[in-house]
Amino acid sequence: MAKFLFVTDLDNTLVGDDNALIELYDRLQKHREEYGTKIVYATGRSPILYQELKKEKNLLDPDALILAVGTEIYTNGSHTPDSAWSEELSPGWNRNLVVAITTHFSELVPQPDSEQRPFKVSFFLEQTKAVKIIPQLESDLQKSGLNVKLIYSSGIDLDIVPRSSDKGQAVQFLRQKWKFVAEKTVVCGDSGNDIALFAVGVERGVIVGNARPELLQWHNENPADYHYLAKDFCAGGILEGLKHFGFL
Repeated sequence: MAKFLFVTDLDNTLVGDDNALIELYDRLQKHREEYGTKIVYATGRSPILYQELKKEKNLLDPDALILAVGTEIYTNGSHTPDSAWSEELSPGWNRNLVVAITTHFSELVPQPDSEQRPFKVSFFLEQTKAVKIIPQLESDLQKSGLNVKLIYSSGIDLDIVPRSSDKGQAVQFLRQKWKFVAEKTVVCGDSGNDIALFAVGVERGVIVGNARPELLQWHNENPADYHYLAKDFCAGGILEGLKHFGFL
């Protein structure tokens, strides 16, 4: 057994099956203590909503947090975002201009203030309207010279973030910082904003059995032997995948 970098989304990936979560945590904690494995949570949640879930589910303390769809990284329990990562996201980002452009789209419903972050502008957008609105919005943002991208997931959440930012790029940042090779890194997810975790490199990927259609479609269109589609849901699927790849 050797140390590995474990990265997982939270909602409906790590969290969702309490019994399986207890077993997974027991295995991961022992592995961290014995081999030096690193545990990272990568979520669309803001710091406030992460703390709510952490308290509700008694989440194991991670070695790093990737929050707000990859736009913020926190390491070693710090409450201040990693400044080096923030610097990487700054070129071509103008939050005020992004907000100004989005006001022209009445279909966009702003998410709560807690979810509006320095490098993230977030809305609720109904799936029936998304097909028409997203291309128009993307075009308007590009015409203004903004270096941004749109991430749509779970049939409702729309995030506008710097182009160089997503969960996958954030994982690469941590992987290089901690000197883990891709083959000793595993990423786990269930929805559209997790596609970046699987698409960015050759990290081992576990797609849980309850994955949403947008991630399953991407997986079917981009098959790879280093990605595993689990049968079990949530933490149970993660356990299944970790055993498949020989990490546990």
